[in-house]
Amino acid sequence: QVQLVESGGGLVQAGGSLRLSCAASVRPFSSYAMGWFRQAPAKERELVATISAGGNTVYTDFVKGRFTISRDNAKNMVYLQMNSLKLEDTAVYYCAARKWTGTWSSPDYWGQGTQVTVSS
Repeated sequence: QVQLVESGGGLVQAGGSLRLSCAASVRPFSSYAMGWFRQAPAKERELVATISAGGNTVYTDFVKGRFTISRDNAKNMVYLQMNSLKLEDTAVYYCAARKWTGTWSSPDYWGQGTQVTVSS
C-alpha cells in the first residue's frame, strides 16, 4: 500500500521558518515527480511547489524566493523548506506523488496533510 506521510508542521511566528518532510513508499521513488500542495480554510487546494524525477523545481509565484523543495532519493524523502513565513501561508500542507505520465491536476497519491499555522 502506497503511503505518503508528512511531518514538520506546527505553529510559527510570521517571519519564521519551518521544514516539512514527506516520507514516501512509492516505488521506484526516483521515477516519481513529487509536489507540495496546500489548502487554507474555505479555499481550494493549490499547488505550491514541485520537483521532477530529475530534480527540476517549479514554484508558484506566492512562494518564490521563500520556499525550497528538495528530494533525497536514497531516503525516499521530499522536503519543503519554508522561510519568511507569512500569515497567508497558514494552511494544511499536502505531499503528492505523480507518475511521469500523470498531471498535477490529478496526482496519483496524496498524503494526509500537516497543519502549518503562522501567527502574528
